[in-house]
Amino acid sequence: MDTISRESNGSSFLPFAGIILGALGALLGGVALAKLGTANKTLAAHEEKLAKVDSLDADVSKALAASDKETKDIASLGRQTQDAFNSVGTELGNLRTELTKLAEARKPAAVAKGEKGAAVATGVVGEDGTYAIAAGDTLARVAKKLGVSLDAILSANPGVDAKHLRVGQKIKVPKK
Repeated sequence: MDTISRESNGSSFLPFAGIILGALGALLGGVALAKLGTANKTLAAHEEKLAKVDSLDADVSKALAASDKETKDIASLGRQTQDAFNSVGTELGNLRTELTKLAEARKPAAVAKGEKGAAVATGVVGEDGTYAIAAGDTLARVAKKLGVSLDAILSANPGVDAKHLRVGQKIKVPKK
């Protein structure tokens, strides 16, 4: 007898062990296959989430670029606005200077032409007993300024229209 047949006769548990190991291998393969399926599903879910993250990353990059552009635009607008305010301030200063010049030029204009065309100092009583109307004067103000009553001024100047006084116009000053 040869060696193979002797061993087969004496131990019949070897084929059972092979079957058991084969069944155990198949069982472990099935468990591994189930775990692999679960891992594939989890991986697919993570791939979807990863795609969303990639999409969000692209959106954030676009928003950041837009934000940078808007920040530059706002800074530029701020500089332009400041330049405009500076320009307006300069012009206001120029206008103030011109107004001051006009006001200074008007001060000597307190000397106006009287009724006969001669130069008359306004707002003062002349040597001839007359008062030259100044800018802003009313008969009531003149009366108060001269310390006489309004009725006295009206009766001393019957032909004077109190509503149409002219700068330089002479009125008679009544005696106190």
